[in-house]
Amino acid sequence: MQFSKWHGLGNDYLLVERAELAFPLTPERVQKICDYHFGVGSDGIVEVLSTNGDSAECVIWNPDGSTAELSGNGTRIAARWLARRNGLDRTRIRVGPREVLATMRNGKLVETEMGLVEVGDIEPLDVEGKQYEIVPVSVGNPHAVIRHAPDHDEFLRLGPAVENHERFPNRTNVQFAQIDGPHDVSATVWERGAGETLSSGTSAVAVASAAVRHGWCESQVTVHLQGGDLLVELDDDFHARLTGPAEEICSVELSEDFEL
Repeated sequence: MQFSKWHGLGNDYLLVERAELAFPLTPERVQKICDYHFGVGSDGIVEVLSTNGDSAECVIWNPDGSTAELSGNGTRIAARWLARRNGLDRTRIRVGPREVLATMRNGKLVETEMGLVEVGDIEPLDVEGKQYEIVPVSVGNPHAVIRHAPDHDEFLRLGPAVENHERFPNRTNVQFAQIDGPHDVSATVWERGAGETLSSGTSAVAVASAAVRHGWCESQVTVHLQGGDLLVELDDDFHARLTGPAEEICSVELSEDFEL
């Protein structure tokens, strides 16, 4: 069974078509395949359920076996995969109820229309006996943006604590943001179901949207992540456009000896 391995600024995914699978993906199988020591290793799996011309329907699996409502990097990867396979400049990728329109740009860049972003008010959150200010954001999936630049040890403590906080019954993605200028934000990401990650497309959208909504920045916003930069543009109604790279790394075939 063959996968292709891709990444968006270091956020790596395995892509596979359901029709090519020898067995259905389950949470347990996804965990084993995504394990960097005992499996192939990845930040998740993009499972292509079906394609029809310029469109594809996908499921985004997290490495812990859960599924994501949306993934900015995952949809860019699926979009570029489909565009290259079918010789297209524009594609549509559906993940659950949300459809993302993608346009291929120069080189490896893919521009995606991410849809409406919902940004909440700043609210207090008690974490480990200390109060932080968070901005809840929905990009089709949940986010908690914190304007704070923790050191790495604090990041590793706060990330899972906020992800699993009772404020978020379905858990949440967590971003720590530092404002660098009117159009620049640096962010670190703790991804729900994955942990620390070098890049996250929906996280970049969440950070930029929170920054614009609360007057920290003006659109367009370049979000500087550990793996590189993503560009987020927001219109007056907070519909987001995300631009960043998607690159294939290699093809991977599971050995017959690999037990699932």
